[in-house]
Amino acid sequence: MKTSFISNLAVQNAMRLSVQRGQQEVVKLQQEATTGVHADPGASLGSSAARLVSLKDELQRLANIKDTNALVTQRLSTSQLAVESMRKAGEEMNTTLVGAMGVEDASRLGNTKTAVISTFNAFFVAANSQSNGEYLLSGVNSDARPLLPYAENEAAKKTFYDAFESFKLENNGDPANTPIATLKDLSAAQMRDFIDRKIVPLYVGDTSAGEKAVPDQWMTDWSKASDSNVQSRISGSEVVASNTNANEAGVRKMVLASVLATELIAADLTSEARLVANQKAQNYTQQAISGMISMGSDLGTSEGRVSKANTLLDSQTKLLITHVSDLEGVDPYEATTRMKALMTQIETSYTLTSRMQQLSLINFL
Repeated sequence: MKTSFISNLAVQNAMRLSVQRGQQEVVKLQQEATTGVHADPGASLGSSAARLVSLKDELQRLANIKDTNALVTQRLSTSQLAVESMRKAGEEMNTTLVGAMGVEDASRLGNTKTAVISTFNAFFVAANSQSNGEYLLSGVNSDARPLLPYAENEAAKKTFYDAFESFKLENNGDPANTPIATLKDLSAAQMRDFIDRKIVPLYVGDTSAGEKAVPDQWMTDWSKASDSNVQSRISGSEVVASNTNANEAGVRKMVLASVLATELIAADLTSEARLVANQKAQNYTQQAISGMISMGSDLGTSEGRVSKANTLLDSQTKLLITHVSDLEGVDPYEATTRMKALMTQIETSYTLTSRMQQLSLINFL
């Protein structure tokens, strides 16, 4: 029979190590009981930890899209308000022109022109609206003011009078025609021809190419906006236009009508020619109103799509959160129970260690 001995120091060291490990486990269990998730997912889940990381990355991606959608919704909403203000300016312009039908009194015509200019300026203010430092009607050129107001647009004014000079030269080049010196010399038929052939193409362009065809002169004289709108991703598979631009047909026709009214309504014209100018301005104002209603409708459609996308994102987020909770979640009650049991063991170890330290041969000699 062989005998061996174990020193009380070795027992104390073993217990001390046990207490240290127990204290570390208590901290871990305390964290799990508080947070409801594994303190160390990698150690707890093993190979499933990769799936947890993937799910959390997807949750972050959805959260980023949702944050972006909030900005998109704000931009769309503000753009709709701007377009609505532009449409109201068009309606006010139309009312002013209707009230000026058949008017020949110089004072009343002067008041009409003043009202037209005021409405035109209000239209430009709305068209150049900004949100978060970005112009709403500039398309992708959001850092550029889309339209130059007519009051400071010398190029557009020159283009108008150059068009009249061109029309005058064409007319006077034919000996069969009555010579034209000023706007007052235009007959009703000539006024209609001047507007249709020389002015309208500057704004409407080639109608055979559709209303989306933007004339080069429009881009030269008026617009710094892009024809392409900002495209925003609103879900994993859906992209929408999140603004509009000042090159839309409704905007161009409103500017055309306003220029006709500004330059011709109170000009020195025959009654017949003034009536034609008024009718043309009204016609394009009404077309502009319809165009801006369509612009607002498109923005509203995009806003509705963003709302539906947010609903889908919320559903996806809830589903992913459930999967994440299944992977990393712990029962806080179970963790609390284990923590209390472990603390009891640690306290017992403290007691035993204390008694072991009191053992000495001197006490028995």
